[in-house]
Amino acid sequence: MPIYEYRCSSCGFEKEILQKISDSALSKCPACGLSFFNKQISAVAFRLSGSGWYETDFKTKGQKNISRDGNNKEAKILEKGSSDGSMSK
Repeated sequence: MPIYEYRCSSCGFEKEILQKISDSALSKCPACGLSFFNKQISAVAFRLSGSGWYETDFKTKGQKNISRDGNNKEAKILEKGSSDGSMSK
C-alpha cells in the first residue's frame, strides 16, 4: 500500500498516511477538524536494491553509471544521433 502525504492548508498540520489506492482521499484535518486536509505530491522514496536488479547484477565492477561511461558504444551512438539531429525524441 502506498504512503500518501497530507497537509492542512488551514493549520499547516502534515501527516503521512498509509492508504489503499482505491481508498478515497481524506479531507478532514485530524488536528483542527476543518476540511482543508489535502493530498500532497511528492517524490517516491524507495530504491530497488539487492540481487536481481540492473544496478547490482549487470554492471561491471566499479562502474557507477553506464550512460556516463566514455567507452560505452550505446552512449556514443546516442550522443552522435542527438548532436546531428538524426534521432528524434
